[in-house]
Amino acid sequence: MAVTRPVLAIRGPLLREDLPGLYRRACLLFRAAGGGQLRVDVARVASNAVAVDALARLQLASRRHGCRIVLEGADQDMRDLIALMGLEEVFLSPGAAGARTGETAARYRGRT
Repeated sequence: MAVTRPVLAIRGPLLREDLPGLYRRACLLFRAAGGGQLRVDVARVASNAVAVDALARLQLASRRHGCRIVLEGADQDMRDLIALMGLEEVFLSPGAAGARTGETAARYRGRT
């Protein structure tokens, strides 16, 4: 029997005013995950600072619930922005599908 993991699908545009509601929805799913992983589908979210900020806050909240967020559907722009903001180790593990963290980090090293 396959294990079904909860999925939180985020749809854009994502505004700062949306973050409290997103947080409440995520907390319900963290409880359902029971200390496991919560898959967060970001395929329909614009790659911008608000989205990465929201994801970083959700990752912090997930850890408070004994969970971990696994991003799904992150395009290259989202992965690049996550790396630029210094959060690639938080979201993009070296074994993650489609994540080329070493390449992305090298691209931004030394830039201001």
